Amino acid sequence: MLRSLVIGSALAACVFSEARAAEPAQAPTSPQGAVIELFNGRDLSGWYTFLKDTKYEDPRKVFTVHDGLIHISGDGLGCITTKNEYRDYRLVAEWKWGERTWGSRTKAAKDSGILVHCTGPDGGYGGTWMTSIEAQIIEGGCGDFVLVAGNNPDGSPAKLSITAEVTKDRDGETVWKKGAERMTFSRGRVNWYGRDADWKDAIGFRGPQEVEKPDGEWNRMEVICDGNRIQVLLNGVLVNECSDAVPSAGKIIVQTELAEIYFRKLELHPLEK
Repeated sequence: MLRSLVIGSALAACVFSEARAAEPAQAPTSPQGAVIELFNGRDLSGWYTFLKDTKYEDPRKVFTVHDGLIHISGDGLGCITTKNEYRDYRLVAEWKWGERTWGSRTKAAKDSGILVHCTGPDGGYGGTWMTSIEAQIIEGGCGDFVLVAGNNPDGSPAKLSITAEVTKDRDGETVWKKGAERMTFSRGRVNWYGRDADWKDAIGFRGPQEVEKPDGEWNRMEVICDGNRIQVLLNGVLVNECSDAVPSAGKIIVQTELAEIYFRKLELHPLEK
């Protein structure tokens, strides 16, 4: 009887934890006059973890905080997710790669990402991430837009789309180009303007127009969400842009995708007038 009570209590706590994580604490908010520090330098207050295999538990300590840094070991697929939803902000993230890669991506390009306008259930896409618009962080492809097209709780496809000015590279891949034809996408990706047509999924890949700093150096990525418009700047360079984003607000996610990465800053700044 006692064992049954203990198991029942544990299950109830787990259900409560999942319900609490899935529901935003408030309506989408925007920074007004002051910076919102998503990372306080001490712990992951304001975030919760979600891993494909262990859900809301992190037994391998994929996500830790030390020396004023968020350390993502890369040992698994998943994310940290803000408990609150946000809109109309300039997200400033400073990050650098670690040395370790894992599993099927041991010799592949180091991979991560920042997902904005995250909505729907945790794990709605592939059992891992929420429906969202990703500002890609991957060697050679930092700044690509990826449409993380997940499902609603009832299994129906969630609403997700962006419109961008694009062209095609030599291999027919979609690339952002200012002033080009406007196209709307609900799946797939829009590469940043300088992504190498000969990009290979290989560790250490760098293209001739690379904006990302050399491996191990700190990068600054800004994701500017202004209404339904999104711009991505990498180290001060505008590398991608879209409009008509659906949805235009939501939670914010930082991924783990089998590569070690560190973050020292995650802030939301008010939009410039």
